[in-house]
Amino acid sequence: MVALPSLRGLQAFEAAARTGSFAAAAEELSVSAAAVSQLVRTVEEQMGRKLFHRVNRRVVLSEAGVEMLPRLTMAFQEIGSVARDVGGAFRPRLVVSVPPSMAMGWLSERLAGFVASHGAVDISLRGDDDPVQFEHELIDVRLSYGPHYREHPTEDIVRDAVYPVCAPRLASAVKSGDGPLAGLPLIHTDWGPTGASFPSWRNWFEAAGLEPGRAVQRGLSANSSRAALDLAISGLGVALAQGVYCARALEDGRLVRPVSRSLELRQPYCLTIPERGARRDVVAAFRQWLIEECVRSVRSPALVGQPSDSR
Repeated sequence: MVALPSLRGLQAFEAAARTGSFAAAAEELSVSAAAVSQLVRTVEEQMGRKLFHRVNRRVVLSEAGVEMLPRLTMAFQEIGSVARDVGGAFRPRLVVSVPPSMAMGWLSERLAGFVASHGAVDISLRGDDDPVQFEHELIDVRLSYGPHYREHPTEDIVRDAVYPVCAPRLASAVKSGDGPLAGLPLIHTDWGPTGASFPSWRNWFEAAGLEPGRAVQRGLSANSSRAALDLAISGLGVALAQGVYCARALEDGRLVRPVSRSLELRQPYCLTIPERGARRDVVAAFRQWLIEECVRSVRSPALVGQPSDSR
């Protein structure tokens, strides 16, 4: 009869595989790295399969290890849930990953609404650039710009646009007949060499059939959508802002649209939910709530209505 691996051994393997090192697993399990290594080696001997390749003091998952990890992670999560539930202290846990600009303001300002409607839940909110490691970070829900993760169930939510926005006092400086954005400083957004291509002011002027002039080479620049939006709210210039981010500021009057033309983004916002957690009630509830919040922002009356200057 083949000996079954011990629960402790499987736990050591899962922690080492998820964290990427025996040392990190040892810290999590409150044992020594040598103990983790021995537990994993015993599991490998009992199963007759190599779970890690050991290369220059590093450990890399073998094919067998890759196959085992998500199933064991789910199993330990379920064991933990049962233990908390039986103990009367059950609180669902949710790991949500979004782009940094969305974590810094848009989603963090709205999470109280989800908790109020759903009840107590432990939420880990992560602001991550793509790509993210779903299994390593135990991510339950990932909202991203563009379809990065087709290896997991992914759905398109909504396609946004960018809108020229600025502080009301700045818009009032444009004299009638001077032309769109005449004399106003521009705020540029650059997501960097590893990010998706963000619409530039040159793109906007070309779409409007206007000569951009030297203005597109001047002004403030930010490497995040949130920072560019904050610069616009402070009155330092006109930013091209996604509707999902600027809708609330337009609704409450902190920003205005000095011109009417918008520019549609090249890709939709996408929601990715790994299969291991898709059936959990809290994940399903958060998915529905998040989609509704995104659509509500992108289709705000402040975006579809007339701007302060209809030119």
